[in-house]
Amino acid sequence: MLSSAPFVCPPDLLEKAKRRPPIPTAVAGAEGRVALEGARLAAEAGLIEPTLIGDAQAITATAADIGWDISDLRVIAAADEAGAARAAIALARAGEVAAVMKGHIHTESLMRAVIDRDQGLRTGRRISHVFHMTAPERDGAICITDAAINVGPDVDAKLDIIRNAATLFNALNDGEAKVALLSASEVPSKALPSSVEAEETARRAAVEVPGVVVEGPLSFDLAVSPAAAAIKGFESAVAGKADILVVPNIETGNALVKAMVHFMSATAAGLVLGARVPIILTSRADPPEARLAAAALAAIVAGAGEDDVT
Repeated sequence: MLSSAPFVCPPDLLEKAKRRPPIPTAVAGAEGRVALEGARLAAEAGLIEPTLIGDAQAITATAADIGWDISDLRVIAAADEAGAARAAIALARAGEVAAVMKGHIHTESLMRAVIDRDQGLRTGRRISHVFHMTAPERDGAICITDAAINVGPDVDAKLDIIRNAATLFNALNDGEAKVALLSASEVPSKALPSSVEAEETARRAAVEVPGVVVEGPLSFDLAVSPAAAAIKGFESAVAGKADILVVPNIETGNALVKAMVHFMSATAAGLVLGARVPIILTSRADPPEARLAAAALAAIVAGAGEDDVT
């Protein structure tokens, strides 16, 4: 039942990212082969200018092993995961890089440095993760959030999760993002707490989050399938047309993303938003296409931020 279709980095995403100069990017934990190959792929595609952080000797040896000449790149030595994460975040705080890429380190190590109250990359907004999902031979993309960082977000957290996902959507598209708050039913019920919370989130988002259309609770089929919406007689601005799916908890998001990856060969490009700079956050098991797509997203988001400043 698993898909054998090859993964694909969306060509339009690459094309859009390549319209901008490559962004300076700190790669935390660059000594791992998969991490270094991901950085190389993004650099050769003209998406990033990497600064490699980690075990300097191992970085040099691995680069030689994969045939990558890094003599012109900046390499910063770090004794361990925590040191690599802190060094990458320090570069972002100093404005020396415009993005951070997770290399061969644990997500917890990197995120601990990101959320540090004194030396991290906090803003006034809650940090969250967005998966930009595309599948071979299928038009368009859908964003799923949060399937990686926020375990069981409350209404306030979900409002920031929507804001962060809208930042990504707006960098990629024109118009208002259509946001579906997922639950197991489209009818709020006290027996289904996520449905009640979705209703409250949608009500508050209508006032507190401009530039998006938010609806919930919605079941998954109603959110993504025009046919299901028609059969159930459910008409709305979001039903069957959702751009962003906000999941009730991390378990739901994790299962949904991995089902799409393994059953549809979907490319799951992961990005952390809400920090001072976008953070490319992928799994060690992710294919090169997902890493490349995530780097393209970071370049586009960082570029959009520069446009806002100017």
